Formats: sequence, C-alpha cells, structure tokens
Amino acid sequence: MSKKGLRDIDVRGKRVLVRVDLNVPMGRETGAISDDTRLKAVLPTIRYLVEQGARVVLCSHLGRPGGKVVESMRMAPVAQALSALLGREVATATDCIGPEVEAAAAALNDGDVLLLENLRFHPEEERNDPEFARALARLGEVYIDDAFGTAHRAHASTVGVAQYLPAVAGLLLERELDALGGALESPARPLAALIGGAKISDKIGVLEHILARVDSLLIGGGMVSTFARALGHTVGSSAVEEDKIELAQDLMERARKRGVRLLLPEDVCVADGFHPEAASRVVPLSDIPDGWLIMDIGPKTIARFEEELITCRTVIWNGPMGVFEYPKFQEGTYAMARLLAGLDAATIIGGGSTAEAVAELGLADRMTHVSTGGGASLEFLEGKTLPGIAVLAEREG
Repeated sequence: MSKKGLRDIDVRGKRVLVRVDLNVPMGRETGAISDDTRLKAVLPTIRYLVEQGARVVLCSHLGRPGGKVVESMRMAPVAQALSALLGREVATATDCIGPEVEAAAAALNDGDVLLLENLRFHPEEERNDPEFARALARLGEVYIDDAFGTAHRAHASTVGVAQYLPAVAGLLLERELDALGGALESPARPLAALIGGAKISDKIGVLEHILARVDSLLIGGGMVSTFARALGHTVGSSAVEEDKIELAQDLMERARKRGVRLLLPEDVCVADGFHPEAASRVVPLSDIPDGWLIMDIGPKTIARFEEELITCRTVIWNGPMGVFEYPKFQEGTYAMARLLAGLDAATIIGGGSTAEAVAELGLADRMTHVSTGGGASLEFLEGKTLPGIAVLAEREG
C-alpha cells in the first residue's frame, strides 16, 4: 500500500482522532444492534492504539438523521456494544464538537477510548464544512481513517480533518486497500470477476475497468436481461435498460477481442411476478415466456459458473446472482457463496448485498476478504480515486 499506515507513526501519549464506520443496523422495535460485523472490523485498530498508549477519540455516523438530532440514532448503544467486544469502557461524548467535547478529549489518559456523538447530527459533516472539520481536528493530534465504507464520501470527517492533522490509514483500511488493490493489480491468475446486481448502469464503471484485467467475466443478476436483449432474445417482463443494449454488445465484443471468457447464464429461474410466492420455473435464457421475469440464474448456469471458477486463483465477486432476499430465488447467489468459500484461491467479496449473502450463510471467515464498504468497494473496482484515501499521507520510498 502506498499510503502511510498506523504502524508508520508514533501514537504513544497522543490524542488520536479515528474515523470508524460504526453504522450498524439497529432493530426498529428493540433498538438493539442486529449485526456487529462493523464493530468487530475496527477492533484491531482500536486495540493497537490502546496497547500503544494512545488516547483514542472515535468518530462515526449512524443512520441518516438529516443534520438534526434523532434520539434513536444516538451512539450510546454502539458504545456499550463496543465496550463489551473490546473488554474495556468506551466512554461517550454529548456531542462531536464544542468546548465540552474538547474538555472530555483533553481529560483522556493513555489507553482511554472516547466515542463522539453521531457526526451526522450536524449538517456541516456531509457538506465538508471547513469550520466543522477544524472543530473535529481540535480533538486530536493525529488523524486515522479506518472507515473504508465512507472513503468515497468527501465529508468533513473523511476529507476535511486531513487538512489540519497528519493523516494515515488504520489497519482495516490498509487491509481493504491491500486486498482490493492486490486483486486488481497483481493477482494470482487466472483471475475471474463474478458480477451481479440489478442494472448494467450501476456496474458500467466496474465492467469497463475490470475487463482489461480479468481472464473471465461471469454475469448474473438483473442485468442479464439487458445482455440477453443484446443477443436478440426476448426477455418477457424482465426490466431492460434499452439505452444500455449497445453497451452490452460492445462489452461482449471487447471481451472477445481481448480473449476474456464472458459467461452469461445458459438458463434462468423465472417467475410470473416480482414477489416471494410467485410461481417459478427454469427456462433457457433464449426462451423466457411472455409476462415472466428473470429472478435468478438456473442450475445449468450454476454448474457452468462453478466449472469456470474452480480453475481460478483469484475471484472478485460483486453483486448477487438473483433476488436472494426471496428464498425461492436465492440458490444462485448461495451456490456461488458456498463455492467461493471452498476454493483454493483468493476470494474478494465486494461489500453491500454480496457481503450480506455471505454473512447469512456464515461463510465470511472462509473468504480471503469481505469488504466493509459497499459503495466504496464499487467505486474502487471502477478505478476511481476515493476522496478519503487521496488525502492520506504517502508512504516514503
């Protein structure tokens, strides 16, 4: 990784402002945290700082409060859960900026941990307001970004504070950059990309950027219907991006010229409506009945994809193979997750719904890397420069 990391600096006795992503799902009725994956992901950085005798000031957003205080989005429950995981108290602040918070940060002893109140209670956070960023920066002597999930956002806590404090990557951010960057720039080959999701338009950047790097490209999800139309097939009532048919044709032609194996489904599971209990059947991609919709890849496609992927040394997966939220249409996505978990290969899972499917099956720890950033991992795979990473100090030499 070209960016300076936490282990490149001396933090002993220093107040360290750490941007973490503690935006965890909370039960509407109970207010309890339903998935603590993001909390566990930042533990290595926090533990390292505590062991080094740093005075740790954590900051994060939670939900979308819209720039005002929302009681159900306060950070106190998150601090309690983090305290239990960390095995030491994580104190909470009454706000994320201001004299009282500055006093609380100044009173920290070596190894203490303080969690600020929800950053997005202030509209200035998402506007990257310089005064708000300066107020945050007064809480630390060093800034560490360990929130890959927000690295694609130019907010005060991800970009602004780096104008006022020395800024480096945390251990989680380092792992994200090493895993995703390594898979794209220096992978063990053959390298395959398994790309799903609803629309080509959501994945244009990924498809175009990755086409020049992979040995095989496997397409699933809702975007299959647009590729099918590009091949001249009818697709029933499946949603088609009419303005992307030419792009799909171009991608297939470019793959052919580059010698990239581009695999589309041979068969698909279709339904007579978009709901969990819809009637379903498996048909060839070229023979979708009128009024029916593509909901998942079919068994022949699963077998063909498995045959391709089992030969690979590196696999990048971003996007589900179908509407896996509905039990009747989750087999394609779950089959890919089970396959990748058993491969003797580097398996890189882009965040969001792909990571969710892997977690549901309890297979996350059998993947090489599961990204904590849905939108950020997508933009990284598109080859975009992420604002929250661009501002970090470069490693010398």
